[in-house]
Amino acid sequence: MTSPVAASGREVDELGDLVDVTTLAVALISVGGTLGGTLGGAVLSQRASRAEALEQNQRAEREREQERKEYALQAKRDLYAHLNTAARAYRVAARDAVLAAERGESVNPADLDAAKDAWADQYSQAQMALVKDVLEVASSLNRALGIGYSVVKQLPSSPDFDEAYQRANTWFSGPLSDGVYLLRVTLRHDLGVEAGPHFEQTRMHMLTALDSARNNLARLLDRERFQAAGPAART
Repeated sequence: MTSPVAASGREVDELGDLVDVTTLAVALISVGGTLGGTLGGAVLSQRASRAEALEQNQRAEREREQERKEYALQAKRDLYAHLNTAARAYRVAARDAVLAAERGESVNPADLDAAKDAWADQYSQAQMALVKDVLEVASSLNRALGIGYSVVKQLPSSPDFDEAYQRANTWFSGPLSDGVYLLRVTLRHDLGVEAGPHFEQTRMHMLTALDSARNNLARLLDRERFQAAGPAART
């Protein structure tokens, strides 16, 4: 028969074991909670870091894209400015050569040839970059400037000097001047600097007028060259 004292001792031991198990469980839960919180915080921190890195990369790409657009726009502005300057300089050099010859002054052909070469260089570069509508205007002006060069070179052999000088002055101050103006306006319109509600109609009207005047002048110059060549050229 178990004594009351022994039974009481066992109950105390069992109670102690229960306390130890409970304590251990609480400790394990606490450790688990701490580890879980630490791991969860680490995961959230990693996600936040990745999101921040992605945002930085996207922002950097947007900035690079903006820089590329600004660089391309500046390159276009530079090209257009050089093209416009070369066209004006070519026209002025040809007109000045006509005026000097009309006054009986000596004309240095190197000045006109230098302006012609400068325009040819800028025009050849522009051909690779201009959009269709702008290239159409530049091409028409290129042909008009070429006729102007022929006008100057053909002055000494013209059968009627007064008529030849009048024709040259009219060409450089009229149709060709309008052509240079049309190029400038078209370039500004393409850059968004100058916009008009009826720009396209105006562009086509001026372009048609320039081409028509150039063709008429070209036929006249061809006829004069043919006449100056004499009977031998007709056989």
